Amino acid sequence: MIGWQAIVASGGFLCATLVQGLITMNDSTYAPKSWQLLLIYWAAILFAIFVNTLISYLLPKLEALILVLHTLGFFAILIPLVYFAPHGNASTVFKSFLNDGNWPSQGLSFMVGIVGPVFSLLGADGAVHMSEEIKRPSMNVPRAMVFSILLNGVLGFGILIAALFCLGDVEAVLSTSTGYPFMAMFQQAVGSTGGSLTMAALITILCICATISFVATASRMTWSFARDRGTPGWKMLSKIEPRTTLPLASIALTATIAILLSLISIGSSVAFNDVVSLSINGLYTSYLIGNTLLLYRRLTGQIQPYSSTEDTLKNTTNADHLTWGPWKIREPFGTVFLADGGGAGGEDDEL
Repeated sequence: MIGWQAIVASGGFLCATLVQGLITMNDSTYAPKSWQLLLIYWAAILFAIFVNTLISYLLPKLEALILVLHTLGFFAILIPLVYFAPHGNASTVFKSFLNDGNWPSQGLSFMVGIVGPVFSLLGADGAVHMSEEIKRPSMNVPRAMVFSILLNGVLGFGILIAALFCLGDVEAVLSTSTGYPFMAMFQQAVGSTGGSLTMAALITILCICATISFVATASRMTWSFARDRGTPGWKMLSKIEPRTTLPLASIALTATIAILLSLISIGSSVAFNDVVSLSINGLYTSYLIGNTLLLYRRLTGQIQPYSSTEDTLKNTTNADHLTWGPWKIREPFGTVFLADGGGAGGEDDEL
């Protein structure tokens, strides 16, 4: 739960810095200020709260629209990048290693640099925390998790290879005043401020949209913990607003935590990133513990097959055994997927 609250804060911070990067791309004389960053951060969080409360009934349609934008935006960025940018050679892409941070070893440089890419892999479990608002969750939740991993894995790998071949002048890209090397890469590729702004704006819009989902997931998880009396003030946080059936108290707490965390960035953005990173590391630790225990149960055969005729409550604290849901991946792919970090099942054994 704490990890998801940190993701909301990091999402707002990412949106704010991206917006400032866009302004810098358009006006090279612009000097970003910390108070401006703070205001943009708050605007992103408040927009996410607005969508999750006042127009929450539109959230499913918005999510479908975001998926379309996400998929089409991939090609809107990939095609101009590959077509206009100068291409490097395969030897440079796959055999060159940089250590511009001057770390003692290449391995340590790799471990430090992987923090950013790993952050983008968070959130595959988001559908689980929205399961009580999803139709047929036992089928649709694992499908959503697996589909999101497969879709984004393929798209992410594709754009990664394209970016590496189209990187251009590495020094110029890494020293960009926008704070985001991909923005400089877009500028080098298309040679047009308007074109590169449009490409970078697509990523910024998707980041803002992701923050909407972060707030939805974090607030539902907080409400779920409060319902089970697992948080301080659980009586208030577990309440549902009768008219909208929304956990407004949990949404308000999520917004409050995000705004309070943002105040750290006034003194130091490094301190803010450190606090958020520790919380996100805790989230990954919870993934590791859960997946390890589930993998152990799977390998030792302690998970019973799904039965559509059994009407007893399954997978509870006092249950004799765990039971598969109606949708899971066949072996050996399920075990490989779980060992690789996936927490969901796939295809029904009977299909």
